[in-house]
Amino acid sequence: MPPKNTSKPMTDAELEAWESSRDLEAELVESARQMAEGQTSVVYSPVIAARQASGISKAQFAALLGVTVRTLQGWEQGRKQPTGAARALIAIAQMNPKILAELARDERFAVVA
Repeated sequence: MPPKNTSKPMTDAELEAWESSRDLEAELVESARQMAEGQTSVVYSPVIAARQASGISKAQFAALLGVTVRTLQGWEQGRKQPTGAARALIAIAQMNPKILAELARDERFAVVA
Protein backbone atom coordinates (compact mmCIF):
# COMPACT_ATOMS: atom_id res chain seq x y z
CA MET A 1 0.00 0.00 0.00
CA PRO A 2 1.35 3.43 -0.82
CA PRO A 3 1.82 5.82 2.06
CA LYS A 4 -1.47 7.38 3.18
CA ASN A 5 -0.38 10.98 2.81
CA THR A 6 -3.35 12.63 1.16
CA SER A 7 -1.97 16.15 1.43
CA LYS A 8 0.28 15.78 -1.61
CA PRO A 9 0.89 13.20 -4.32
CA MET A 10 4.06 11.12 -4.31
CA THR A 11 6.96 12.34 -6.35
CA ASP A 12 8.19 10.20 -9.23
CA ALA A 13 11.11 9.04 -7.07
CA GLU A 14 8.82 8.12 -4.16
CA LEU A 15 6.47 6.26 -6.47
CA GLU A 16 9.35 4.37 -8.09
CA ALA A 17 10.76 3.42 -4.67
CA TRP A 18 7.36 2.21 -3.48
CA GLU A 19 6.75 0.22 -6.68
CA SER A 20 10.17 -1.45 -6.51
CA SER A 21 9.58 -2.51 -2.89
CA ARG A 22 6.29 -4.29 -3.62
CA ASP A 23 5.95 -8.07 -3.55
CA LEU A 24 3.18 -8.53 -6.12
CA GLU A 25 3.05 -12.30 -5.66
CA ALA A 26 2.46 -11.93 -1.92
CA GLU A 27 -0.17 -9.24 -2.54
CA LEU A 28 -1.98 -11.51 -5.01
CA VAL A 29 -1.88 -14.49 -2.64
CA GLU A 30 -3.21 -12.33 0.20
CA SER A 31 -6.02 -10.99 -2.02
CA ALA A 32 -7.00 -14.52 -3.05
CA ARG A 33 -7.02 -15.61 0.62
CA GLN A 34 -9.26 -12.68 1.57
CA MET A 35 -11.67 -13.46 -1.27
CA ALA A 36 -11.83 -17.13 -0.28
CA GLU A 37 -12.63 -16.13 3.31
CA GLY A 38 -15.27 -13.64 2.20
CA GLN A 39 -13.30 -10.68 3.51
CA THR A 40 -13.89 -8.58 0.44
CA SER A 41 -16.48 -5.96 -0.24
CA VAL A 42 -18.22 -4.89 -3.38
CA VAL A 43 -18.36 -1.20 -4.09
CA TYR A 44 -21.97 -0.33 -4.76
CA SER A 45 -22.67 2.06 -7.60
CA PRO A 46 -26.28 3.22 -7.72
CA VAL A 47 -25.73 4.23 -11.35
CA ILE A 48 -24.66 0.71 -12.35
CA ALA A 49 -27.49 -0.80 -10.32
CA ALA A 50 -30.07 1.42 -12.00
CA ARG A 51 -28.73 0.68 -15.49
CA GLN A 52 -28.51 -3.06 -14.91
CA ALA A 53 -31.97 -3.23 -13.35
CA SER A 54 -33.41 -1.52 -16.42
CA GLY A 55 -31.76 -4.11 -18.67
CA ILE A 56 -30.56 -1.58 -21.22
CA SER A 57 -27.10 -0.94 -22.65
CA LYS A 58 -24.73 1.78 -21.52
CA ALA A 59 -25.30 3.60 -24.80
CA GLN A 60 -29.09 3.53 -24.35
CA PHE A 61 -28.89 4.55 -20.70
CA ALA A 62 -26.53 7.43 -21.49
CA ALA A 63 -28.76 8.60 -24.35
CA LEU A 64 -31.85 8.58 -22.13
CA LEU A 65 -29.98 10.66 -19.55
CA GLY A 66 -28.68 13.02 -22.21
CA VAL A 67 -25.00 12.36 -21.51
CA THR A 68 -22.14 10.67 -23.30
CA VAL A 69 -21.16 7.07 -22.60
CA ARG A 70 -17.87 8.41 -21.28
CA THR A 71 -19.70 10.57 -18.73
CA LEU A 72 -21.82 7.58 -17.72
CA GLN A 73 -18.68 5.48 -17.26
CA GLY A 74 -17.20 8.20 -15.05
CA TRP A 75 -20.29 8.03 -12.84
CA GLU A 76 -20.24 4.24 -12.74
CA GLN A 77 -16.57 4.20 -11.77
CA GLY A 78 -17.03 6.86 -9.11
CA ARG A 79 -14.76 9.42 -10.78
CA LYS A 80 -17.63 11.89 -11.02
CA GLN A 81 -21.12 12.23 -9.60
CA PRO A 82 -24.30 12.93 -11.57
CA THR A 83 -26.02 16.22 -10.81
CA GLY A 84 -29.27 17.96 -11.60
CA ALA A 85 -31.73 16.23 -13.88
CA ALA A 86 -29.47 13.22 -14.44
CA ARG A 87 -29.35 12.58 -10.70
CA ALA A 88 -33.14 12.75 -10.50
CA LEU A 89 -33.57 10.43 -13.49
CA ILE A 90 -31.19 7.90 -11.96
CA ALA A 91 -33.25 7.98 -8.76
CA ILE A 92 -36.40 7.38 -10.80
CA ALA A 93 -34.65 4.53 -12.63
CA GLN A 94 -33.75 2.96 -9.27
CA MET A 95 -37.37 3.12 -8.12
CA ASN A 96 -38.88 1.99 -11.42
CA PRO A 97 -36.28 0.38 -13.71
CA LYS A 98 -38.95 -0.81 -16.15
CA ILE A 99 -39.73 2.76 -17.17
CA LEU A 100 -36.28 3.21 -18.73
CA ALA A 101 -36.62 -0.08 -20.58
CA GLU A 102 -39.93 1.18 -21.97
CA LEU A 103 -38.39 4.50 -22.98
CA ALA A 104 -35.48 2.71 -24.65
CA ARG A 105 -37.99 0.92 -26.90
CA ASP A 106 -39.71 4.19 -27.81
CA GLU A 107 -38.53 5.42 -31.23
CA ARG A 108 -38.43 9.01 -29.96
CA PHE A 109 -35.52 7.99 -27.71
CA ALA A 110 -33.71 5.71 -30.16
CA VAL A 111 -29.94 5.60 -29.90
CA VAL A 112 -28.32 6.78 -33.12
CA ALA A 113 -25.17 4.78 -33.82
